[in-house]
Amino acid sequence: MVKTTALEFQRKFGEFQHQAQREPVEITRHGRREFVLMSAEQYDWLTAAAKRTHRTADATSVVIDAVERAEMDVEHTALDELLK
Repeated sequence: MVKTTALEFQRKFGEFQHQAQREPVEITRHGRREFVLMSAEQYDWLTAAAKRTHRTADATSVVIDAVERAEMDVEHTALDELLK
């Protein structure tokens, strides 16, 4: 992802506008990420993808049963400590 400061973005808006058609442009202010400029097509894809997510509460009983029966591989048992 291309990164630029807010000041540089103001000076070269046209360049970054063209760049954002190819990939998102991260705009920083005081060293912190503040905005991301992207094409309308990329934005539409992201919002559509967000709507395609499913809530756990909406899962079918078959999926819930499968998750309840699932077991974690023993090589990952140390991860249980992270949950405590």
